[in-house]
Amino acid sequence: MDLITKTARQIVDDLRAGRVSCVEVLDAVAERVAAVDPAVNALPTLCLERARDRATDFDRTTPEDRGVLAGLPIVIKDLSDVAGVRSTQGSPIFSDAVPKTSTHVVDTIEANGGVVFAKSNTPEFGAGGNTFNDLFGATVNPWNTKLSAAGSSGGSAVALATGMAWLAHGSDMGGSLRNPASFCGVVGLRPSPGRVSSGPSANPYDTLSTDGPMARDVDDLALFLDAMSDFDPREPLSLPRPAVSFQDVAAARRKPKRVAFSADLGITPVDPVVAEICRRSAKRFEALGVPVEEAHPNFSGAHEAFQVLRAHSFATGMNALLENHRDALKPEVIWNIEKGLALTSAEIGEAERMRGCLVARTVEFFETYDLLLTPATIVAPYPIEDRYVHSCNGQAFDTYIDWLAIAYAITLVSLPALSLPCGFTPDGLPVGLQMVGKPRGEAELLSASGVLQDALGLNHLPIDPIVG
Repeated sequence: MDLITKTARQIVDDLRAGRVSCVEVLDAVAERVAAVDPAVNALPTLCLERARDRATDFDRTTPEDRGVLAGLPIVIKDLSDVAGVRSTQGSPIFSDAVPKTSTHVVDTIEANGGVVFAKSNTPEFGAGGNTFNDLFGATVNPWNTKLSAAGSSGGSAVALATGMAWLAHGSDMGGSLRNPASFCGVVGLRPSPGRVSSGPSANPYDTLSTDGPMARDVDDLALFLDAMSDFDPREPLSLPRPAVSFQDVAAARRKPKRVAFSADLGITPVDPVVAEICRRSAKRFEALGVPVEEAHPNFSGAHEAFQVLRAHSFATGMNALLENHRDALKPEVIWNIEKGLALTSAEIGEAERMRGCLVARTVEFFETYDLLLTPATIVAPYPIEDRYVHSCNGQAFDTYIDWLAIAYAITLVSLPALSLPCGFTPDGLPVGLQMVGKPRGEAELLSASGVLQDALGLNHLPIDPIVG
């Protein structure tokens, strides 16, 4: 079997058994990148020499000393620093930045046996649901290269879908990890705040943005979450590593007892085709003896709260960039920072109170249901030249983030959520189902997601890019 078509778990098993060397695995992925990336522009920065040095060192050690990933090549999103590697955040401001230290999540991944070989493309500072920037251009969807891969973890999702990576790092505030997973037919998990290190940060208590794993299937996702999750004393919200691995829990395939499905969470329009594909997929639980009911928490106030808290986050972390590099920032980033700087204490306080009410109502909802299922995105992949989705099902959006409400509503309540491939549109474009678990319930969520993944039987990756 070609190495590229194997799962991450199979490659790790091969590395541990000595059937293949770390250098051979790296060579295989480097060859695939050279063949495929020119068509999709997912991995603009490679660090193959650095990776080869690390792979060579691993090959001199015994397999049990290599950590969870055993020397597997890994992609890191270009919002996170990798020591000694060009790390741009998708911005001309940092076009030549080469940090001396890595972000915390990269430290954890490398400590657990990951070999970083590439940085994936992202919109400037991760702002927006379409992966493009002035440094590297646009990353396109491999299912139709005229369409968007979504964002902001679009480069990572495309790398996975096309076989340029087995596992890829992403991050998520308003769906930045879940949306690309949906558009590209891969799996992506936004974990609970603190489950994966996200620092260093100007606001270490921020719970809107999290780092998380992306993979081709649920079991590989669980493997990567094991490699990313560990207590980090540098981060005040960091959670301890669970006693039972996420891989073991996912493999157990435990069914939920009761499931809720909502096409719109009561707060957003949804393309009818996407809604129906997701509804049919959710109903597959019924064939397994699991009741599925149309229900959702009361998410009133989600739009107002997220707009304020997101803007506050941008102002907290990026005010200096606005002061010193305004001409180099794209309009969406300037808008977010200025909106945050103009907020009053009363507005921030009211947004926090609304968020508190959202959390209370959602926790009460999960006393009845084990899972909440929704579309991961409200539309199928859209034209690459559109900066964002301007309207859906007859409703126009006022800002570039309004179309992301079905994802950012879940962000506000800090629940773990993943996008699972669940079907295709009549045009052959992937659709993702958002699966939301209970508070800090990543293990149960992964197990239930594996059950549905098996029932749906979708296994089509990797693919060669399809020219639109």
